[in-house]
Amino acid sequence: MSPERAAPPRFDLPEPDAFTRPYWDAAGEGRLLIRRCAGCGLAHHYPREFCPYCWSEDVEWEHASGHATLYTWSVVHRNDLPPFGDRVPYVAAVVDLAEGPRMMTEVVECAHGDLRIGMGLTVTFRCGEEGGESVAVFRPSP
Repeated sequence: MSPERAAPPRFDLPEPDAFTRPYWDAAGEGRLLIRRCAGCGLAHHYPREFCPYCWSEDVEWEHASGHATLYTWSVVHRNDLPPFGDRVPYVAAVVDLAEGPRMMTEVVECAHGDLRIGMGLTVTFRCGEEGGESVAVFRPSP
Protein backbone atom coordinates (compact mmCIF):
# COMPACT_ATOMS: atom_id res chain seq x y z
CA MET A 1 0.00 0.00 0.00
CA SER A 2 1.43 3.37 -0.96
CA PRO A 3 1.56 6.21 1.57
CA GLU A 4 -0.98 8.99 1.02
CA ARG A 5 0.44 12.20 -0.34
CA ALA A 6 -0.25 15.42 1.46
CA ALA A 7 -2.25 17.97 -0.48
CA PRO A 8 -0.03 20.62 -2.04
CA PRO A 9 -0.04 23.97 -0.21
CA ARG A 10 -2.48 26.62 -1.45
CA PHE A 11 -1.05 30.01 -2.30
CA ASP A 12 -4.36 31.75 -3.05
CA LEU A 13 -6.04 31.43 0.33
CA PRO A 14 -5.63 34.16 2.94
CA GLU A 15 -4.93 33.41 6.57
CA PRO A 16 -7.17 35.86 8.46
CA ASP A 17 -6.23 36.93 11.96
CA ALA A 18 -8.15 38.93 14.57
CA PHE A 19 -7.14 42.23 12.93
CA THR A 20 -8.07 41.31 9.32
CA ARG A 21 -11.22 39.33 10.21
CA PRO A 22 -13.55 42.36 9.52
CA TYR A 23 -12.06 42.67 6.01
CA TRP A 24 -12.63 38.98 5.17
CA ASP A 25 -16.10 38.92 6.76
CA ALA A 26 -17.12 41.93 4.64
CA ALA A 27 -15.71 40.28 1.50
CA GLY A 28 -17.83 37.22 2.26
CA GLU A 29 -20.84 39.55 2.26
CA GLY A 30 -19.81 41.15 -1.05
CA ARG A 31 -18.41 44.37 0.46
CA LEU A 32 -14.92 45.83 0.04
CA LEU A 33 -13.31 47.51 3.06
CA ILE A 34 -10.32 49.83 3.14
CA ARG A 35 -8.64 51.66 6.02
CA ARG A 36 -8.69 55.46 6.46
CA CYS A 37 -6.48 57.50 8.77
CA ALA A 38 -8.18 60.10 10.99
CA GLY A 39 -4.80 61.84 11.40
CA CYS A 40 -4.00 62.67 7.77
CA GLY A 41 -7.26 61.65 6.08
CA LEU A 42 -5.64 59.28 3.58
CA ALA A 43 -7.03 55.85 2.77
CA HIS A 44 -4.84 52.79 2.25
CA HIS A 45 -5.01 49.18 1.20
CA TYR A 46 -3.84 46.47 2.17
CA PRO A 47 -5.21 46.65 5.74
CA ARG A 48 -2.68 47.75 8.36
CA GLU A 49 -3.03 48.74 12.00
CA PHE A 50 -1.23 52.05 11.35
CA CYS A 51 -1.24 54.66 8.60
CA PRO A 52 1.59 54.05 6.11
CA TYR A 53 1.72 57.79 5.36
CA CYS A 54 1.88 59.46 8.81
CA TRP A 55 2.27 56.41 11.09
CA SER A 56 -0.83 57.30 13.11
CA GLU A 57 -2.64 54.42 14.79
CA ASP A 58 -5.95 56.34 14.54
CA VAL A 59 -7.13 54.28 11.57
CA GLU A 60 -10.65 52.93 10.96
CA TRP A 61 -12.38 50.55 8.56
CA GLU A 62 -14.38 52.21 5.76
CA HIS A 63 -16.68 50.76 3.12
CA ALA A 64 -15.20 51.33 -0.34
CA SER A 65 -17.45 52.16 -3.29
CA GLY A 66 -16.12 49.21 -5.28
CA HIS A 67 -15.23 51.46 -8.22
CA ALA A 68 -11.71 51.47 -9.65
CA THR A 69 -9.69 52.19 -12.77
CA LEU A 70 -7.15 49.87 -14.32
CA TYR A 71 -3.60 51.06 -13.66
CA THR A 72 -1.64 48.16 -15.18
CA TRP A 73 -1.98 44.44 -15.88
CA SER A 74 -0.26 41.32 -17.11
CA VAL A 75 -1.82 38.26 -18.69
CA VAL A 76 -0.38 35.25 -16.89
CA HIS A 77 -0.05 32.23 -19.18
CA ARG A 78 1.91 29.96 -16.88
CA ASN A 79 1.87 29.52 -13.12
CA ASP A 80 2.96 26.30 -11.48
CA LEU A 81 1.61 27.14 -8.01
CA PRO A 82 -1.68 25.45 -7.13
CA PRO A 83 -4.41 26.37 -7.96
CA PHE A 84 -3.24 29.10 -10.35
CA GLY A 85 -2.15 26.60 -13.00
CA ASP A 86 -5.80 25.61 -13.42
CA ARG A 87 -6.79 29.26 -13.99
CA VAL A 88 -4.36 30.28 -16.74
CA PRO A 89 -4.56 32.47 -18.63
CA TYR A 90 -5.67 35.07 -16.07
CA VAL A 91 -5.17 38.81 -15.68
CA ALA A 92 -3.06 39.92 -12.72
CA ALA A 93 -3.68 43.63 -12.26
CA VAL A 94 -3.14 46.75 -10.21
CA VAL A 95 -6.16 49.06 -9.90
CA ASP A 96 -6.66 52.53 -8.47
CA LEU A 97 -9.62 52.48 -6.10
CA ALA A 98 -11.95 55.50 -6.29
CA GLU A 99 -10.99 56.29 -2.68
CA GLY A 100 -7.31 56.63 -3.62
CA PRO A 101 -5.42 53.45 -2.72
CA ARG A 102 -3.86 51.14 -5.26
CA MET A 103 -4.74 47.46 -5.00
CA MET A 104 -3.33 44.27 -6.50
CA THR A 105 -6.13 42.07 -7.85
CA GLU A 106 -7.35 40.09 -10.82
CA VAL A 107 -9.54 41.32 -13.69
CA VAL A 108 -12.27 38.86 -14.68
CA GLU A 109 -15.04 38.72 -17.28
CA CYS A 110 -13.02 40.72 -19.83
CA ALA A 111 -11.36 39.65 -23.06
CA HIS A 112 -7.63 40.31 -22.79
CA GLY A 113 -7.69 42.43 -25.95
CA ASP A 114 -10.31 44.73 -24.40
CA LEU A 115 -8.14 45.76 -21.44
CA ARG A 116 -7.14 49.43 -21.43
CA ILE A 117 -5.28 51.63 -18.96
CA GLY A 118 -7.83 53.80 -17.18
CA MET A 119 -10.84 51.60 -17.95
CA GLY A 120 -13.56 51.60 -15.33
CA LEU A 121 -13.86 48.53 -13.14
CA THR A 122 -16.27 47.32 -10.46
CA VAL A 123 -15.50 44.96 -7.61
CA THR A 124 -16.92 41.47 -7.51
CA PHE A 125 -15.87 38.56 -5.35
CA ARG A 126 -14.49 35.11 -6.03
CA CYS A 127 -16.26 32.94 -3.48
CA GLY A 128 -14.01 30.90 -1.28
CA GLU A 129 -13.64 27.21 -1.96
CA GLU A 130 -14.03 24.66 0.81
CA GLY A 131 -15.15 27.29 3.30
CA GLY A 132 -12.27 29.62 2.42
CA GLU A 133 -12.45 33.38 2.28
CA SER A 134 -13.95 35.36 -0.60
CA VAL A 135 -11.41 37.45 -2.52
CA ALA A 136 -12.03 40.80 -4.23
CA VAL A 137 -11.54 40.76 -8.02
CA PHE A 138 -12.66 43.33 -10.58
CA ARG A 139 -14.68 43.26 -13.81
CA PRO A 140 -15.39 45.98 -16.38
CA SER A 141 -17.96 48.54 -15.22
CA PRO A 142 -21.33 48.37 -16.98
